[in-house]
Amino acid sequence: MPKLSSVRMRMQSENLDAIIITNLKNIYYLSGFWGTAGTILVTQRAQYLLTDSRYSIAAREVAVDFEIVETREAFVEIAKLLKKEGISQVGFEDGVTYAEFQAMQHQLAGLTLHATTSFVETQRQIKSPSEIATIKKACAISDQAFNDLLKYVEPGKTEIEIANFLDFKMRDLGASGISFDTIVASGKRSALPHGRATHKPIEFGDTVTVDFGCYYDHYASDMTRTFFVGEVSPKMQEIYHVVQQAQQAVTDISAPGLTYGDYDRAARDIIEAAGYGEAFSHGIGHGLGLDVHEIPYFPKTSQERLVEHMVITNEPGIYLENIGGVRIEDDLLITSQGVEVLTQAPKELIIL
Repeated sequence: MPKLSSVRMRMQSENLDAIIITNLKNIYYLSGFWGTAGTILVTQRAQYLLTDSRYSIAAREVAVDFEIVETREAFVEIAKLLKKEGISQVGFEDGVTYAEFQAMQHQLAGLTLHATTSFVETQRQIKSPSEIATIKKACAISDQAFNDLLKYVEPGKTEIEIANFLDFKMRDLGASGISFDTIVASGKRSALPHGRATHKPIEFGDTVTVDFGCYYDHYASDMTRTFFVGEVSPKMQEIYHVVQQAQQAVTDISAPGLTYGDYDRAARDIIEAAGYGEAFSHGIGHGLGLDVHEIPYFPKTSQERLVEHMVITNEPGIYLENIGGVRIEDDLLITSQGVEVLTQAPKELIIL
């Protein structure tokens, strides 16, 4: 139970006798249980998974290292378990709702409650071989969906039709669902970094940016590509090549030990030197796993460092209002030798 051992080590470092886990993805990470109702309690001596009768059979099948407690009153049962072990210092995840916090305060009265930040998420940054294999499968599905999309797009298709094509194609290829609402932004709308798909038809000469991903066996992919329909203007061609160069520079420099600030700077320096610094308005990327956006993130001045087996995104962009925008995004695995690019869909300038 290496995951639980890591949890207990952090409990010790934060002087906690127990930790209550309510984030459903963290519950899955620690126990293998996936459902809409569940709570984990970990003490130094035992671990409990509390869920209701809808899920208790499934929980017993997958969470074999946990004592399963069937209940609809998780904090009532947790209070009994903590009392039995004589526990007083209890941690909880700071993502709980206000109603959950009130219930904890009421049922665990007399105990000292400590809010924790990224208690399990910090551990989740380092992916196991099985997690990496699953993420690679999710990325392969996205790659194939994009390659199929290039045969589908033509003037007259709407952004929503393109988004729906990607969504259904990824499901057809084995995905359980999309990892976020698919972004399709065409023409001048491509200057919107998170432009939602609309009924706008694709026109001759449009820039088209698609940002999409899927879940496969609970793990996410996240990819962005920009292409052109019919023709590309000299300005958009210039922007594309700047972004392409910046994105490749990040990939080239990525390796264990690189600071988060330098990871961001590798792309930003190139974009600023080309005169588009203010048009790169977001961060360079984020962690990827059970959540499509998870730690680490990459503040410009951070001295934290990349670690082997992290999976992160590399997504520089340039966005010019009333002209258009370009973003290219890959998912990267940090390896002992440097980096492996997990998303393999083409990145050369494509004109359909």
